[in-house]
Amino acid sequence: MAGDAMKPQVAAEVEAASQEQSSQEQALQDFAGKWRARWPEWSVAEVFVPRAQRGVAVAWAALQQELTDAAWGGTDALPGEAKLGWWMEELQGWRMNRRRHPLGLALQRQAAPWGDLALALPALRDSRERPGDRNEAFDGLIPVATAIGAIDMALFEPVPGQLAEAAVPAIQSSLLESRLVLQGDACVPLSVVARAMARPGEGAAVEWSRELLAQWPARFGATVPRRLWTALAHTRLQRGDAARPLSPWTALLAAWRGARN
Repeated sequence: MAGDAMKPQVAAEVEAASQEQSSQEQALQDFAGKWRARWPEWSVAEVFVPRAQRGVAVAWAALQQELTDAAWGGTDALPGEAKLGWWMEELQGWRMNRRRHPLGLALQRQAAPWGDLALALPALRDSRERPGDRNEAFDGLIPVATAIGAIDMALFEPVPGQLAEAAVPAIQSSLLESRLVLQGDACVPLSVVARAMARPGEGAAVEWSRELLAQWPARFGATVPRRLWTALAHTRLQRGDAARPLSPWTALLAAWRGARN
């Protein structure tokens, strides 16, 4: 009799757990959708990624977008700083099989150095201030770019002969392209602003885009997904608008070149 009485309770608990799982999965898709909306070219470029890795690739890209949006988005720094602080705790929790964010459904169980990324987030938080020159803009992102590169290597099969350290310059460049999209002129180093002022008719963002392209590394990354993301960002910048999606044919060509880079 007691066993029969427990059946409705067990069924209710199972149903509640199922609903929670479904809710988390929908939230995961929502975060992935936010990233896809910003990078619609991925629907073309992802053909170069093994099908089994595509879900993880999108979730990892969406997480990076969450972090950069927190660091550089909006006019008030405080909400972003609080969000990055939350993510520091969340990523440390992933090492101990604890997760709260829906992206953890796809990422938390992956054997990647999430704790190292958590430790690098203060550098991302501190990068919001306008840099003095190009070197300061790049050097301030070394800790987070290094952590991202290590996670790339853990999540995806490395391109033969490529080391994680070799991908850092490409990741730095891509991060600065993302920052340009989010902040526009406000992210341009002071030295570049001064140079742009001497060229009537051209804004500081245009001058900074030109400088980013001039130093863009020849190697686009140590894994295929990283090479694709870097190739798309580089091509957008070449086309003159870091925020404007590429046409399908342009995206396919950029992805093909990136994958074989």
